[in-house]
Amino acid sequence: MLPFRSEIRNSPTQPTIKIFLSDESLDGRVKKHLEHFNEIETIELRETQGQNRVGENITIFLKDDADINKMKQSIDSSLWWYFEEDLVD
Repeated sequence: MLPFRSEIRNSPTQPTIKIFLSDESLDGRVKKHLEHFNEIETIELRETQGQNRVGENITIFLKDDADINKMKQSIDSSLWWYFEEDLVD
């Protein structure tokens, strides 16, 4: 099982990136890890609505001038590095 999955959500008000972790106990740690990105406006832990989903997700709101596709790639790369380092420790 993969440690996380990310999705771009195009809402009418503001596009977001949602991160679904396979281990929800890491939500707070991963949220803190993502706070170093300057392009992120806010990060929220939210209850997930829908079938076949984990109970919580990390919702990332980007600043207006941020490219959502580039940010998703950067966040995914950062999370792969994070989980690789975490598995080594």
